[in-house]
Amino acid sequence: MLDTSAQNKERVLLSDLYQIKTASNVKFSPDGKWYTYSVQSIVANETKTGEYDYQRQWFLAASDFSAAPRAITSQKENSSYVCWSGDSRQLFFTRAVKGKSQVFSLSLNGGEAVQLTDFQYGAEKPVVSKDGKTLFFSASLNLEELEKDSVLNPQKASPSWNLEKPEVTVLEIYTNSAKGNADGSLKEIRAYLQQNEKEKKAKVFNRLDFQDEAITNPELNFTQLFTLSLVDPDAVPISLTSGFYSYELIAVSPDGKSVLVNADLNPSVHPDRSTESAIYRININGGKPELILSGAGQQFKATSISGDGNWISFTQTPGRGINIGKTFVYNLKSKQQLQIPLERNFNGVSWNRENTQLYFTASSNGGNVLYRYKLADHSVKRLSAFDTGITSFDINKTQLVYSQMNTSDPSEVFAADLLNKTPKQITSLNTRWLKGKKLSYPVKKTFTNDQGMEVEYWVMKPAGAEAGHQYPVMLEIHGGPSAMWGPGESSMWHEFQYYTGLGYGIVYANPRGSGGYSEAFLRANVKDWGAGPMRDVMKALDLTIEEGWADTTKQFITGGSYAGYLTTWIIAHTNRFKAACAQRGVYDLTTFFGEGNAWRLVPEYFGGYPWEKEAGKLLRAESPFTYVDQIHTPLIIFHGETDLRTGVVQSEMLYKALKVLGRPVEYVRHPGGTHELTRSGNNRQRADQMLRTMEFFERYKQ
Repeated sequence: MLDTSAQNKERVLLSDLYQIKTASNVKFSPDGKWYTYSVQSIVANETKTGEYDYQRQWFLAASDFSAAPRAITSQKENSSYVCWSGDSRQLFFTRAVKGKSQVFSLSLNGGEAVQLTDFQYGAEKPVVSKDGKTLFFSASLNLEELEKDSVLNPQKASPSWNLEKPEVTVLEIYTNSAKGNADGSLKEIRAYLQQNEKEKKAKVFNRLDFQDEAITNPELNFTQLFTLSLVDPDAVPISLTSGFYSYELIAVSPDGKSVLVNADLNPSVHPDRSTESAIYRININGGKPELILSGAGQQFKATSISGDGNWISFTQTPGRGINIGKTFVYNLKSKQQLQIPLERNFNGVSWNRENTQLYFTASSNGGNVLYRYKLADHSVKRLSAFDTGITSFDINKTQLVYSQMNTSDPSEVFAADLLNKTPKQITSLNTRWLKGKKLSYPVKKTFTNDQGMEVEYWVMKPAGAEAGHQYPVMLEIHGGPSAMWGPGESSMWHEFQYYTGLGYGIVYANPRGSGGYSEAFLRANVKDWGAGPMRDVMKALDLTIEEGWADTTKQFITGGSYAGYLTTWIIAHTNRFKAACAQRGVYDLTTFFGEGNAWRLVPEYFGGYPWEKEAGKLLRAESPFTYVDQIHTPLIIFHGETDLRTGVVQSEMLYKALKVLGRPVEYVRHPGGTHELTRSGNNRQRADQMLRTMEFFERYKQ
């Protein structure tokens, strides 16, 4: 069992999970003199022993370092989505009030936050016009609310797209004024049945996308945009958009006269069947949205607008298939369009104050990397290392400020010049508790696979490993399948340090199909989820074993989601592992098509549906469940009980089959757990899964 000597007391403990603080949402004030950032902590629940809750707090810091960062909200308030006023004197943020998000303002001169909205539908994602006179926000309404709202829908109009309720029109549903009567007329019976639905006695599905992350949802929801005057104390929210569509607010124009939005305004397509989106400009005084960019079968999504209002950045991605979006800048006046020459999926973007350069982050080669694009010569320059992760950033005229994780610290805030040449650590969120901890540092290695593609992988020896000793080794696999792991990807920081602290070596790779590389690399596992990626991750393990420090009699394997799939595929095709752990995985692709809300992966990766002859044959051949009788490796299976991204039937089929076959298997379901359990789920359950995995492997390590 585990060594409890004094030396091991310096390792990273499971309970250190609760000490990790994570910074994000860095944002400069318009005048560049201040910036804000948020810090998420995990704190003990005051009423439930053993439970730990997430809490977010916001901090304000001077960009000239004249004052230390100070908290401007309390942890218990859990405020979110902070933005600045145009004069840099106020902050606006959202906070839950009676179960709905509302907008508050907070003066930098001190005092209590002031509630600005008390909107019946809630208020999200506030943005303030540059002149400080108008607040913009989003709110979500379901179909029935939008049908009946006398302000948003004064004509009592109905969607022009088909509601897909067989042989029943929209009018028959929402204009039925009859009193419910189970023994009455057809209208009265329909009213009675509708009342059952409202009182949650029945869920009636006519939608294609009826599965959320944790619940099935028969209702359609629509995001609408609103404005609120900040100069009129008696002002009420005014609708900026209308119709049975959803609008994503990207930016308010610098002159405050319009907003840039993403939407699909096709009146003939049901929202669940839409694979397109377009970029529009909407005048704040009303009128028809102005189409800026669109294309048949394409998703156009704006991501920013320059400070002078002349340029926008946007991505263009095919609506179907496995692709990397192309990113462009577009001049709203001249219509000039320039593609940014980097084949990656971009994240946050920010223009410099002169509107000549665009800063952005992108997942690449194991890190979340900061780049700069120059309009003048169309060049891209990398500003941060591949072995770090920039989780948020912003720029003023001369400075860059960002939150970052690296191999020695899961999150801190830094400030630097615009080329990131002289970074200065601003916070000490984790450095104090990490002092004296024994860490393991990943070493990057590469090989060329059988498709001629370079595969990157990382090796982490046990913390404090000694030369001449051999240690158990764990092959960790990422999900997606288009996810990416590396030293600059934060999700596994604690887990990897925990296991290496226990004396396990860790090997992880980005096999074919991973994100963060080229589109050809991303598509290299199309119609090949099993054998090809298996060869890549096993090659990484084999090359690690050749180094001599890994004990070949103590090999273990684990992974979640798609990696749960690949873990099970691997142990169905080799018996080399002492034990395995499959988490929230997909094991039968035909069942997954019906059970999981990520069902579109089936046609996108395998070219068709289970009932089609060739596609059905391929889906069965690519399903680990097809080879379940070949599994002899001891296996522990995890699934969140309310996980609808992959669905619990996946794990139950696998578990039941192995149980019938008399194989060593254990199945753990976490009540209330979703697919995000190990990343953002209940902290006690996160700890439980790590401990159970370790305990299961320890049974077979001797």
